Amino acid sequence: MSHNPSTTLSHPADMCGVHHSLGAAYSGTDIVVLEEVAQVMPRVVSLLASTTEIVCALGCEDALVGRSHECDYPPSIRHLPLCTEPLIDPSRPSAEIDRQIKTVLRQALSVYRVHDETLHALHPDVILTQAQCEVCAVSLQDVERSLASWLASRPRVVSLEPNALGDVWRDIDRVAAALGVPERGAALIARLQERIATIAEQVRTIPERPTVACIEWIDPLMAAGNWVPELVALAGGSNLFGDAGKHSPWMTWPELVARNPDVIMVMPCGFDIARSRADLPALTVRPEWSTLGAVQTGRVYLTDGNQYFNRPGPRLVESLEILAELLHPTAFCFGHEGTGWERAEEAVAWA
Repeated sequence: MSHNPSTTLSHPADMCGVHHSLGAAYSGTDIVVLEEVAQVMPRVVSLLASTTEIVCALGCEDALVGRSHECDYPPSIRHLPLCTEPLIDPSRPSAEIDRQIKTVLRQALSVYRVHDETLHALHPDVILTQAQCEVCAVSLQDVERSLASWLASRPRVVSLEPNALGDVWRDIDRVAAALGVPERGAALIARLQERIATIAEQVRTIPERPTVACIEWIDPLMAAGNWVPELVALAGGSNLFGDAGKHSPWMTWPELVARNPDVIMVMPCGFDIARSRADLPALTVRPEWSTLGAVQTGRVYLTDGNQYFNRPGPRLVESLEILAELLHPTAFCFGHEGTGWERAEEAVAWA
């Protein structure tokens, strides 16, 4: 979705879970550690940041032999070979990135390149990819195109398509099954759902439901869809734009002004806080910006969309924690300020 001390698990060599140094978001209650059973793990290439996190949260980090350019968590996987690269320049401003992507898609091309030779040399048994969004990550079509020339036995391709929170739990089940550890998947899901239920139970005692606009792209404006509206509701907010289980919709400035949310969360897809801060002027220079109630009351927040909200994996629970402490700061404090979010007014001061 990096606040607790890092957890290290040591296991016998050649098993699932050999010496994992997992990042802070995977607390001791989130990593599934079952009785040691010697088993041969498949060689896994994960082409999706969220599936990399799922594999690690299952205690199977050492099954990973390759990753995508977007897979960066936990930090202990960053030594793995890169199997993909973007074909656009992600360092450009939001509006230019949007133009690049639309140009590529109009030409019926892919936004990403799969490194065919690297992928083949890794001899994966399982490749994890997705069919949910051809813009956000390497797609199933990209993988199938890469595998088309393989003459030897082809790896099993597990393609995920998470549109809502329930899909994320099913995807954890599917990844666990592909790795041969279905019981670990069930245990991980139960732990994550328990944490969600604890927050939701406390939210039910709070009468206030501030209205919320979650901005998933800055220029042009796009609202967050899929699982984010569900998280907003669980955190005790009233989501104004985007529907649960549906793709993120475009929105207009007149719509944003008319709905005038109590809280604005900026969580651009693929952007960390610093990157969002750099693009924030695209919002603040608009004459409508200063008229918004959330701006006037100081309730505009930059979040790390890349690490949290944009990744349909275990750290969606941290995303819920971020929302809860922003929407109801007197009731919740999980310590995510500075790493998971910051106030936009402070970001403007630093720019």
